[in-house]
Amino acid sequence: MTAVPGRRSSTFTRLLRFGFTDPSAAERLLDTPELASVRTDPVLLDALGATADPDLALAGLVRIVEAQDPAERQALLDTLITAKPLRDRLLGVLGASEALGDHLARHPRDWHALVTYEAVDLHPGVAEFERGLAQAQDPVSLRVAYRRCLLAIAARDVCGTTDVAETAAELADLATATLRAALAIARTAAPDDAAICRLAVIAMGKCGGHELNYVSDVDVIFVGEPVDGADERKAVQAATRLASHLMRICSETTVEGTIWPVDANLRPEGRNGPLVRTLSSHLAYYQRWAKTWEFQALLKARAVAGDPELGASYIEAVSPLVWQAAERDNFVADVQKMRRRVVDNIPAAQVDRELKLGPGGLRDVEFAVQLLQLVHGRGDATLHSGTTLDALGALAAGGYVGRADAAQLDEAYRFLRAMEHRIQLYRLRRTHLVPEDEGDLRRLGRSLGLRTEPVSTLNREWKKHASVVRRLHEKLFYRPLLDAVAQLSPGETRLSPRAAGQRLEALGYADPAAALRHLEALSSGVTRKAAIQRTLLPVLLGWFADSADPDAGLLGFRKVSDALGRTPWYLRLLRDEGAAAENLARVLSAGRLAPDLLLRAPEAVAILGDPEGLKPRVRDPLEQEVLAAVGRAESAEGAVAAARGVRRRELFRTAAADLIGSYGTEESPAEEDPGALVDRVGNAVTDLNAATLAGALRAAVRAEWGDTLPTRFAVIGMGRFGGHELSYGSDADALFVHEPREFVDEQEATRTANRVVAEMRRLLQLPTADPPLLIDADLRPEGKSGPMVRTLASYAAYYRRWSLVWESQALLRAEPMAGDEELGRRFIELIDPLRYPAEGLGDDAVREIRRLKARMESERMPRGADPTLHTKLGRGGLSDVEWTVQLLQMQNGWAEPGLRTTRTRSALSAAHAAGLISTEDAVILDDAWVLATRVRNGVMLVRGRPGDTFPSDGRELAAVGRYLGYEPGHVGDMLDDYRRVTRRARAVVERLFYGA
Repeated sequence: MTAVPGRRSSTFTRLLRFGFTDPSAAERLLDTPELASVRTDPVLLDALGATADPDLALAGLVRIVEAQDPAERQALLDTLITAKPLRDRLLGVLGASEALGDHLARHPRDWHALVTYEAVDLHPGVAEFERGLAQAQDPVSLRVAYRRCLLAIAARDVCGTTDVAETAAELADLATATLRAALAIARTAAPDDAAICRLAVIAMGKCGGHELNYVSDVDVIFVGEPVDGADERKAVQAATRLASHLMRICSETTVEGTIWPVDANLRPEGRNGPLVRTLSSHLAYYQRWAKTWEFQALLKARAVAGDPELGASYIEAVSPLVWQAAERDNFVADVQKMRRRVVDNIPAAQVDRELKLGPGGLRDVEFAVQLLQLVHGRGDATLHSGTTLDALGALAAGGYVGRADAAQLDEAYRFLRAMEHRIQLYRLRRTHLVPEDEGDLRRLGRSLGLRTEPVSTLNREWKKHASVVRRLHEKLFYRPLLDAVAQLSPGETRLSPRAAGQRLEALGYADPAAALRHLEALSSGVTRKAAIQRTLLPVLLGWFADSADPDAGLLGFRKVSDALGRTPWYLRLLRDEGAAAENLARVLSAGRLAPDLLLRAPEAVAILGDPEGLKPRVRDPLEQEVLAAVGRAESAEGAVAAARGVRRRELFRTAAADLIGSYGTEESPAEEDPGALVDRVGNAVTDLNAATLAGALRAAVRAEWGDTLPTRFAVIGMGRFGGHELSYGSDADALFVHEPREFVDEQEATRTANRVVAEMRRLLQLPTADPPLLIDADLRPEGKSGPMVRTLASYAAYYRRWSLVWESQALLRAEPMAGDEELGRRFIELIDPLRYPAEGLGDDAVREIRRLKARMESERMPRGADPTLHTKLGRGGLSDVEWTVQLLQMQNGWAEPGLRTTRTRSALSAAHAAGLISTEDAVILDDAWVLATRVRNGVMLVRGRPGDTFPSDGRELAAVGRYLGYEPGHVGDMLDDYRRVTRRARAVVERLFYGA
C-alpha cells in the first residue's frame, strides 16, 4: 500500500470516507503482516466504517489478531470475513469499548463468545449467565468469566439486537449470577460459617430494579438467620463474615481488575449499622426508625442470591411497609427534598454535563415515577414494579400519568440511558458525565446511530430530551389532577376521584374534595382563560404543595383569579413572566396576612411580575404619593382612605418581598442573612407608616384650617416606630409636640393641636377594607394621665423637674416622623441631654432600671405563657436584648457618638466597635434579637394577627417554621434552636445588664 511521496493514496481517501479520523495511522495498521489476508477485502473496511470509532476498532482488531497463535489467527480472520454476525459484534464492540478491546487482547480466545448466534443467546437470563460463570473458582477467574459474559451483552447492545431496557436487564441478571458465584466462593472458603447460618442477598437500586448500568455500584442488603439449632449471635457473625467476603470478591482490585463495588449502605442505619441483621431486626428498624427515603429505596428490593426462602420472606415482610410510606407526614416534601439535595451536591463545574443527577437527568424521571408509585401503589398492585420504564407504562395505563407525557418521558429516558451506557462502555468506568473532548463526543454520537455531524446532532438531541424531562418531571405529579376534573377525549383514561384525592392528600392538602372543586372551577371550559389555567395549574400545585398550607394557596389563587380573570393582563402576566406565577404561589400559601392584603385590591398582583416590584420604597417618594392623593381628595375621610390604600399596597409589597426572600424561588435562592430581612421589613413598615401619618395630618389640618395650623405641630416616633423596627402588626408609638405661632393664644393653640390628634386617630381607625393604623401615645409624660399634646416649652419644663429614668430610657427611641421639621429637630435637641446624660448614669439610676426590668419580667408575662418561647418578654427575647443595649447607650452615649441612634442593631454594633461589648456577646445578642423579631413577623404573616409567641396550631406552627427556613417535619428543631439561641442571650444579659 505504499503511496507516491507527496500524493495521498487512494486508500487514504477511502479511509477518510469510511470515517477514520487518522487515515495515516490506519494505513500503517492495515499494513500489519497479520492482516495480510484480509487487508484488501472491502467487507472489512465497510464493517470498520460502520463502527462508533473506526480508528479504535482497527487498533483493537490488530491487537487481538497479533495475540492469536497462527492457527487460531487464521480461523478468526476467516470467520471475520465470512460470518457477518461475528464481524458486526466484534468490530462493534472494539469500536465502542477500549476496555473490552484490552480484555480480548489479554484473553484472545474469548472472541469465540461472540460467534454463537442462537435464540437462547439473543436474550439470556440468570441461568445462562450462571452457566457462563460456572467454572470460576476464585476472584480472578470470576472476573475473566464476568468480562466474557459482559462482552456478549455489549455486542448485542452495540449491534441493536437488544434495546437499552433489555441491555439493562441483562446487566442486572449478570450481576445476580455474579453475586451467586461470589457467595459460592465465600461459602467454599468458610464451610463452618456456611453450615450455621442462612444468608440472603437482597439487591437494591438499579440492580434490584432490573435496570443496571455497565459500571455501577451494586447496592445490596444482607439478611441472616441461624439454621435450626444454631446460636443466633454466632450465626449472624458467621453471616457477616460471608457477606464481607462476598463484597471483597466483587470489589477488590486484582490482576484482572475489579468487577464492581458492592455497596451495602442502604441497610438500616447505613454504614453505621451492622452489615447483617435478622429479618425481625430489619422489621423492627423499618417500623420504628426508618426515614421516607428508605421506603423509597425498598421499592426496588429484590432477592437475588443466597437462601431463596429467607429472601422471599424479607420481600414479603417489607413490601406492605413500602406501600404505606405515602401515609407518612410530609411524604412528598421529604422525597422532593431528597431530590433537591442530590442536585445541590453536584459540583457547579459539572452540573451542565451531569447525565444522571443534574436537572433534566435520569434521576428526575426515576424520582417522579417512584413518587407516583408510592402514592398510588397502596391501592393498585399493577404499579408494584422496581423497573422505571415498566412502572411508567403501568402509571400511564392506569391513568395516573397522561399517555402523551409518559410516551415523551419514556423516549427521553431511553435516550439518556443509552448515552449513559455508551459513555461507561468506552473504558468501563463509573461515570455519568458527558465528555467534553470532541473525539469522545464523536464516538458517542456515532455509537447512538448519529452518523451525520454526530457531535452537533448529539448535543442537540441530548438537550432536547433533557428539556423534556425538566419540563415534565414536576408536572407529571400534578397535571393528571386537572384531567380528573376535565372533559377528556374518548378512550383517554383519567385519575379516579379516589386516586386524585390520594394524590392531593400526599401533597399535604387537608381537604382534597375542596381542592378538586377549585381545580374544576379554574380549569373547566373551552375558553382561552381556562386553557391558560390548565397550563399554569400543574406548576402552581407543586409550589402550593411546597408550603405549609396548600389548601389556602389554592383557595387564594381561585379568589384572585375570580377577581382578575376577566382582565386582559392577569393570566398573561402569570404565563409570560416566569417569576410572577411562582411569587404569587409563595405569597398565597405562606399565611393569611399577604393574601388578605392582596384580595382587598387584587390588582397589586402586578407587583409580583415586575423585577423592581419587590424592592421597598423609601419615605420621600412614598410621602409625596400620599400627599398628592390627599390633595386630590374632596374630604378628610376620602383623603385618609387614599393614604391607607397606599399603605395597604406597600404592606403587601413588603410582606411579599419578605416571604419570597425567606422561601427563595427557582430563580433566586433564599436570603442567607436573616438580619437583612428584619431590617428591610422594619425600615419599610416604618417609612410607610410615617408617610401615612403625614397624609393623615395633612387631611386633618386641611379639612378645618386650610393649609396652615395656628400652631406648629410635629409627630415624634417612639418605641419600635422611632427605632425603625416595626413589625407588620405594630402600633405606631408617638408623642405630639406643638408650638403656637406668633400672636396665637397658647390655650387656643393647645385645643387646636388636641383636635388635630383626635381627628388623625379617628381617620386612621375608620372601618374600611384597609388595615387601620393605631396610634399609641402612652409613652408621653405622665403616661395615660398626662395631656395628649404639649408645647415644646411644656416638655422642657416637665423633663427639667419631673422626668423619671424610664422616661429618659423611652426617649432613646424618639425620632421625628411627620409635621414641622424644625420643631421636630428642636425637640430632639431638648431630649438629647436626658437620654445621653453627661458622664453617664449614676448608680441609683442603674439600680432603678434593673428594678423596673425585673418587675416587668415578673408582672407582665401573660399567665400560662412559656417564658422560653415568648419573643418579647421571655428569656433572651427582645426586651432582654433591648434593655441591655439601652443601658449601654445611656451609660456611654455622651462619649460615643455611634451609640446615639434609635436602632437596636446599630447601637449594638456601635457598642462593639467602641469596645464596650465583646464580639462573641454582640453576635449572641444580635442573633437572639433578629430571631425573635423574625418569629414575630412570621406569626403575623401566618396568622394575620400579631402574637408574641409561637402558634399552638400545628399547621400554623409549621408555616412559621417554613418562613424561618425549616423543612417540613422539623418544627421541633425550630423550637429547640430558638430556646438555645435565647438561652445563650439570657446568659449575656445576666452578666452585662444585671451584673451577675
